[in-house]
Amino acid sequence: MGKNSTEKELAQTIIKVIKEKKPQTVKQLASFVKERVSVGEREIVDLILKLQREGKITLEKPLKSTPQNLISYLKTGKACWYWITVTLAATATIVVFAVPENSFPLAYIRYLLGAIFVLWLPGYSFIKALFPVEGSNKKSSGNLDSIERVAISIGLSLALVPIVGLLLNYTPLGIRLTPIVLSLFTLTTIFATVAIVREHRTKIKTSM
Repeated sequence: MGKNSTEKELAQTIIKVIKEKKPQTVKQLASFVKERVSVGEREIVDLILKLQREGKITLEKPLKSTPQNLISYLKTGKACWYWITVTLAATATIVVFAVPENSFPLAYIRYLLGAIFVLWLPGYSFIKALFPVEGSNKKSSGNLDSIERVAISIGLSLALVPIVGLLLNYTPLGIRLTPIVLSLFTLTTIFATVAIVREHRTKIKTSM
């Protein structure tokens, strides 16, 4: 009886929060409800999902669980940034070698992809590896928002490229186009792969 009464009160709180806060997702709703009641988030989410199934509440974007398997996660829309990053890096690498500098107008494509490849991708993938999940608020010290990511990604790219060149200078390969491009492609791919693995693990932990 006590359990049913508590569940009923919690359900009323959930419905009240929906009317007042108009949350868009189950996780957002659970966060609002948790601020008002001393109940665990898992219990709140379970009741929210139950109310959704019964048709008592409706949210525009219901919570989707994160796949436990990394391969399955790579097939979801959440991993699209990874495939875009790797595809851009691979395309830029191919275009740099396949399109001559004086082959206009194709050379413009070479310049555009080359700029993205050098000024954006290395820093973006590196910062993604360090901070795999975007922060929803400033209190989350382990996350960064979109604006911070853009600024830091460009800055890190400008720092990483000279370091790669410096290291290559002390190898038999030297500072030439081929080793620099292949090194940047390898670094970008490694950073992006580390980032997607960390992102997957982080989202699994937060969804538990």
